[in-house]
Amino acid sequence: MEGREFLNKILKEMKKCIVGYETVIELLTISLLSEGHVLLEGVPGIGKTTIAKNFANIFGLKFSRIQLMPDMMPSDITGFYYYNQKTGDFVLKKGPIFANIVLADEINRTPPKTQSALLEAMQEKAVTIEGKTFKLEEPFMLIATKNPIDHEGVYELPEAEKDRFMFKIDIDYPREDEEMSMLLRKHEEKFYETNQIMTPIDLKYAMIDVKKINVNDRIFEYICGIVRSTRTDDRLEHGASPRASEHLLYASKALAFLNGRNYVIPDDIKFLAEYILSHRIKVKPEYGLEGMSEKDVIKDIINKIEVPK
Repeated sequence: MEGREFLNKILKEMKKCIVGYETVIELLTISLLSEGHVLLEGVPGIGKTTIAKNFANIFGLKFSRIQLMPDMMPSDITGFYYYNQKTGDFVLKKGPIFANIVLADEINRTPPKTQSALLEAMQEKAVTIEGKTFKLEEPFMLIATKNPIDHEGVYELPEAEKDRFMFKIDIDYPREDEEMSMLLRKHEEKFYETNQIMTPIDLKYAMIDVKKINVNDRIFEYICGIVRSTRTDDRLEHGASPRASEHLLYASKALAFLNGRNYVIPDDIKFLAEYILSHRIKVKPEYGLEGMSEKDVIKDIINKIEVPK
């Protein structure tokens, strides 16, 4: 399937369940095609769970939702062995992590020990249960949500965990016209769940096509130039890791595919940089007090880097 058709079919089907948020859906599609993970940050009630669940429906993928809590143990996510009295054997009960798309709701509410189980799943696409390693479903994507306004009873995400997320997407309130449209459709009961419009085979072929996208040597230099500049910028406490460069590369190939091209252009990198770098860098406190954000620094760095022709 041609890339533009692939994305347009997804956007059209997702309109059954949500109003707006086209960029969010596009970034989720890029992440799935690139085998990445996504951190959704936004206040409660704006449809994060609805988006994730219905996105999985489109491909007929197995979906699971984990409501993370402070008293949650790693086994609540990965699974555990229990003794079957009828057979006299220990049997594995798989946890909710064994799915294609996993929604981890309020990831910062669960303690570090449990977050480490998610970290292994994200990086290795496998989990360890009582010393034995089990591979996860393919494809596997973790969509984690984070509420930015809760500060009590939450844990700060370790930098190593944030670095595993390909994208951090800030979901804002809908525009006035979008909220009015949502209310009208709610009143008329015109919201529906999405149907499966593609098969896992369609997705597999699209992922193969993404890997074939051409990347010029100057694009490699452009990616390196942007990421390495975050490590020498005096406004930042620390810069982005080499994994950020990898994610920029993989995501830009997926974006090129969705835009109907077989090659990456600098505009692909410019569009994706904010979502890939903002959660990997940190502005120094003195600049933060002046109102400067991570996104401001990224935009400034991109404006200073020479764009390849």
